[in-house]
Amino acid sequence: MAVLLIRTLILAAALVAGPVAAQQGTPPPTTPQAAPPAAMPAPPPTHAEKLDTLFAALKRQRDADKAREIADAIRSEWQVSGSASVDLLMQWAAKAVAASKQPSALDLYDQVIALDPTYVEGWNQRATLHYQMGNYRKSMSDINQVLALEPRHFGALAGMAAILSASGEDALALKAWERFLAVYPAERKAQEQLGEIEEKLAGNRT
Repeated sequence: MAVLLIRTLILAAALVAGPVAAQQGTPPPTTPQAAPPAAMPAPPPTHAEKLDTLFAALKRQRDADKAREIADAIRSEWQVSGSASVDLLMQWAAKAVAASKQPSALDLYDQVIALDPTYVEGWNQRATLHYQMGNYRKSMSDINQVLALEPRHFGALAGMAAILSASGEDALALKAWERFLAVYPAERKAQEQLGEIEEKLAGNRT
């Protein structure tokens, strides 16, 4: 009888201990961790940032063909006005120039500049038209406005150098080409122009 009682107690103890042991051996459920927030996408580069990147690449590039591609990308970026009205006026002005309607084109460029005086290409295209019409003084005035807004504008610097050379100001033209090549060092025509003026000035000193 005593033996039976002992076995019964042992069995009861085993039944009680079993679930406890099982609970002890099973790790507690873990609380799921929240996923880390997704990184915010970087904002697209601004117009100014795009130009800075392109100009840095242009200054480093020594291959003339590759540099020309970068210069073309810069010219395309300069065309961006951010205004549908300005874009339309620029298109009309370009058509007027192509049709040799210079007075109409000048009027349209005047409207562009009045609408957005900070739009570099409005000043530059009017400067180019003045130059083509032989109005060097007005062209130079517009070029100065271009360079005040964008000192790296190699097109305006080339126009300035051409006007200065035509006016017999070779020493100033030399400085303009030096500024050009500081921005766009792989441009071969600018290199040639610089060399020719240097030779001319050296000859004048002898």
